[in-house]
Amino acid sequence: MEASDPVRLAAVVLASRTPSETGVVEIRARELGRWLGLSVSRVRHAVVPGLRRSGVVDVETLAGEFGEDWGLTCRVLPMWEAQDKVGHPLRLTKPELATLLRLMEALMAPGWAHRDGRVTPAGLLGARTGHGAATDRLALLLLVLEAGETGRVRLCGGRVNKRYGRPVATLARLLGRSLSQAERVLERLEGVGLVERPRRQTVSGMRHVARLVVPAVAAAHRGRQGSADAAGDHVVGDLAGTAWPGEGSTPPKKPQVSEVHEADGTGDGDLATMASLHTDHSSVADASSEVAGGLGFSGYADSGSCDRPEYACAHEDQAVKASVAASQRALGGDDPLRGENQGECPGGGSPTVGSGSRSRLTVVDRARGQQQQQRVADLGDLRLQVALAPVAYLWGQLRRGQQAVAVRAVERALGDLSGIVEAKAAPGVLAARLADRLEEVGGEALVRDPMGWLLGRGLVQRPACPDLRCDDGIRLDSGTDCPTCANIVHMRRALRARVASRVEAEMQASDPAARRAEAERRLREETVLDEQRAQVRRARAAREVEHRQQAIARRRALEEGSELARRQAPCADCGLPGSAGLCPVCSYRRRTEELVREAIDLAVAVRADLLDADAIDDLTQQCEADTRALLDLACKRACGADADPAWAAFTAPEVAQQIRDERRAAALRRLLGSQEAVAEGDAAYEACLRLRGRGSEAAAEEAADAAGRRTAEFLLRQRLGELHAARRRAAAAPSAVGKVLADAAA
Repeated sequence: MEASDPVRLAAVVLASRTPSETGVVEIRARELGRWLGLSVSRVRHAVVPGLRRSGVVDVETLAGEFGEDWGLTCRVLPMWEAQDKVGHPLRLTKPELATLLRLMEALMAPGWAHRDGRVTPAGLLGARTGHGAATDRLALLLLVLEAGETGRVRLCGGRVNKRYGRPVATLARLLGRSLSQAERVLERLEGVGLVERPRRQTVSGMRHVARLVVPAVAAAHRGRQGSADAAGDHVVGDLAGTAWPGEGSTPPKKPQVSEVHEADGTGDGDLATMASLHTDHSSVADASSEVAGGLGFSGYADSGSCDRPEYACAHEDQAVKASVAASQRALGGDDPLRGENQGECPGGGSPTVGSGSRSRLTVVDRARGQQQQQRVADLGDLRLQVALAPVAYLWGQLRRGQQAVAVRAVERALGDLSGIVEAKAAPGVLAARLADRLEEVGGEALVRDPMGWLLGRGLVQRPACPDLRCDDGIRLDSGTDCPTCANIVHMRRALRARVASRVEAEMQASDPAARRAEAERRLREETVLDEQRAQVRRARAAREVEHRQQAIARRRALEEGSELARRQAPCADCGLPGSAGLCPVCSYRRRTEELVREAIDLAVAVRADLLDADAIDDLTQQCEADTRALLDLACKRACGADADPAWAAFTAPEVAQQIRDERRAAALRRLLGSQEAVAEGDAAYEACLRLRGRGSEAAAEEAADAAGRRTAEFLLRQRLGELHAARRRAAAAPSAVGKVLADAAA
């Protein structure tokens, strides 16, 4: 069975996200839908069942709160089986998996905002969702894999339909779809600037046949060459502009169309010697004459250039050190659209550019020195600038690493406030909190430890009551006094007044100091009692929750046990084990018997005298013999004389249903000629003429026909009921006669 495009793309996405250590992918259904551009409902009801049916991916689901497929644990079976086979093409190493993942991220990553403030931009089609999104992503992936260094895709050979052209035929063969479908996909990709079909001008003035170009691939290779040429001048290339602008991203300065036209030239035709179908693009790092003394491929780094050298090769959802990232961009290895495999990191040695490796290290160290001090105004996020404005002096005293930790703490505080107040008002509320905290200590000059003060006092919310919106007795959402705190104060004052009145009544002769001491003692006792009562209430609530969870677990266990027992139950008819009470063959046989009985009843109800039990019995036997003979003959014609019994049992219900429907139609036609149906039709005809007047004979005839059909259906239901009642009376009569004879004999 051919898999759909979302299922095929899901298999590729899961393969790219497969860890090299375990080979098992754990992903949420919602996250997989973001990669595919589909809704979570579509993933649960179409993609996951399709993956199971394909036999390529083994999927285990984790049920959510309402029984839906919430989490997915997947294994790409071909890659799983290739782990122990040396030389197998699907036995990918960690650098190869990292390269595949980076390619998928560049093409279709949905984009993320990390907790440490980093933002992973969306891929070229990351913002494309809805109908056809998975097909567009799969088509772009196939075209990128087929593209050469100039971005041109080698077109298919042979005869093609001139109406669509060779580019459409190439994409149709890659996708395995029709030409019309491939044309729609290509038009969508071309509409967003991801694919081009330029035509070269010839000497005669006529345009050459169209070519197929992926601009992002060409831009990635040109960016690599420019970065490699500028490495000696301490310029680090940045290829982020090659991505298609999605949400929250800025468009590139130069359009991709003009860049492709410049690089394309006029040299090659449609079938130029470019990358062949399903080929791995070879590395072009050796084309640079400035790489010497090292391996010179993207992803290469010295084992001592960073604390975690394996991250320079793997890039599996980890943050790369600044020095390693700069070294990769200097060699042009930062863009996954070049299609190059990342090599293994060497155990020793150091990467070199030009005559040595000092040039790149000097650039990185200089950048670090420039970023050592950062002011609040230098922060790129306006929300952080507003929130940290009251503590700008303290911020300037922090080191670079401390500022990164503080930024994450501020973002967490803003996230917490966004759930209480509006998101746009959260920075102002946090700034007001920092200003109040500084006023408590007497100003910024009296803060000895800026980092500790920010994390332990300045950014921390201090609720004075159980209300989550309270901060030091102030409501965060309104800025007014917290009513819950006021209520607690009122209750405590009332308690103090009651205790004081009782002490005053009991100790009238005592001095005021003794009365105050007794009142304080009793207040402490009341406070301890209130805390004990609260602990009892919390313990009772915890026990209730635990009991409910245990009850739910027991009910689920019983349901699972009963479901398991039901599935393991043998067939009630043939005794086949593990048939859930009824095997498919017996189920088809039972359905056939029901349809045969209905067909017999339809024939007997319109032909027999329902008051004569003997006539009903004789006609039933005759109709049953005729119906079963007709059923056997039709099944033999449909399946053949030597057909498999299971196939014959599957075909029998369809034939029996057809016989039943024909008998029902014949019974209705017979009852349409009855006196009741004719009289009802005539009455409806006359009523329509009286209502609409002369000239509405056609509408009157339609009303008469509808009334006759309704009457025939009513008469058929009535006669079937009388037939069943007559059979029940005939079955009960012998038992009644036998009882009378037994009583007489006694």
